[in-house]
Amino acid sequence: MTTETETEDTSRQDHSFFGHPRGLLTLSGLEVWERFSFLGMQAILVLYFADAVADGGLGMAQGTAASVVSAYGTLVYLTSVVGGWVADRMLGSYRSVLYGGVLIGCGHYTMAVPSAAMTWAGLGLIVIGTGFLKPNAATLVGGLYATDDDRRDAGFALYYMAINIGAFAGPLVSGWLGQNVGWHWGFSAAAVGMTFGVVQYVLGRTTLHRDRGPVHPLSAAERTRWGRLALLAVAVLAALGLAAWAVGWLTMDRTVDLVTLVSVLAPIAYFAVMFRSPEVSPAERGRLRPYVVLFLASVVFNLVLFSSYTTLALLAVDHVDNSIFGWHFPSSWWTSILGAIEVLLAPVVAAVWARLDHRQPHASRKIAYSLFAAGAAFLVLVPATAGKSGGYQIAGLWLLGCYLFMGLGDVLLETTGMSATSKLAPRHFASQTMAVWFLSLALSQGIAAQLTKLYGEVSDAAYYGWLGALAVAAGIALYLALPWMRRTMHPVR
Repeated sequence: MTTETETEDTSRQDHSFFGHPRGLLTLSGLEVWERFSFLGMQAILVLYFADAVADGGLGMAQGTAASVVSAYGTLVYLTSVVGGWVADRMLGSYRSVLYGGVLIGCGHYTMAVPSAAMTWAGLGLIVIGTGFLKPNAATLVGGLYATDDDRRDAGFALYYMAINIGAFAGPLVSGWLGQNVGWHWGFSAAAVGMTFGVVQYVLGRTTLHRDRGPVHPLSAAERTRWGRLALLAVAVLAALGLAAWAVGWLTMDRTVDLVTLVSVLAPIAYFAVMFRSPEVSPAERGRLRPYVVLFLASVVFNLVLFSSYTTLALLAVDHVDNSIFGWHFPSSWWTSILGAIEVLLAPVVAAVWARLDHRQPHASRKIAYSLFAAGAAFLVLVPATAGKSGGYQIAGLWLLGCYLFMGLGDVLLETTGMSATSKLAPRHFASQTMAVWFLSLALSQGIAAQLTKLYGEVSDAAYYGWLGALAVAAGIALYLALPWMRRTMHPVR
């Protein structure tokens, strides 16, 4: 049996993928296709919801469509907690990622059927599958490196570059098909992409040498008990939902409000569990305190980032000149531009961190920089939209400037945040702590589900200006907290 020390020695010796373990290639390939499918679909989802029924859409008002897409994003990341728990206690990371990829693929194939009912069913499958895949894939990346391996942050930067290769390609294909051929053709392209991802992941299994199964496996009796509780919870929730819908109480707005409420309560409950767990040592508990601060910083940043799939997508289709030298392109391609920016910036960031080695900035300082970039991304749009209303148009360069700042901030935040999470996580909550990181995305989407209701009710300049100012203020607060963060995260950098 291979010991943990032996696998750490193997990871130190493995430099076969650009100086990193070969398993990084397998996991990066998976993320290319997962993001191709997920973000390709998401690039056209709000447009599909807001399109007229006669044109193949669902006929929602723009504010409602943006709110529903944000609520869907909340559910995607809320289920990451379940996926992390199942990996830690039952399946292990490898199988959790595999089952998640299969469910995502099935969800996209379901959405390819031109029916509103099949759309909602497909989104449900994607929600569950992504919850299984995302936190556990990132945990597998962390498992490729020893805790003190200085390649870790650079490895996560390369991993995030792969994510954004998929983020670049997906909207190009699904966006063009969705806006020029039909929405469900775009969803079909996403399904094919996820199929490729699952196949290459299975073929590269032997490179993931540090997945040793569940960290704290349940006994047979505990599995039975948890299985029954899960079935009972699903049945009760389904019955309550159907009853509320039958009497007319469960409207779309109330559903969004409930999702937001859960997104707020879930991280509070999960942090409480980890802080009080006897399986968490005093030293691990001490490192969770600064992790809460990084969590809140991620929430603020992602309020800006995820607007690229909601309010910025609507701004692009209605108010941006989507043409180059007279050639018009689908507005959904702007999300590909964001992906391209991040693909170009990720290796630069990875090279800078590798060159600086032990002299690179502390993790909390990197995340403070990301918040400043997020604020600048929205503040760029203020002079472009100030004093304008109705059917105005702005030059695409304004949106490009927004995405440049947003892309830089995203590379800084996500690579640093995932790396810090893998190092700060208590041993018995390894995958679940990565799931908590994704809960920050759920909370940001839950808050956005409420804020996007204001889109169209206030001026665009006010909407983007206030959110940009919030991100800058959060960055200043985190920067001022650097001495405390450095002290409480020690020896983690």
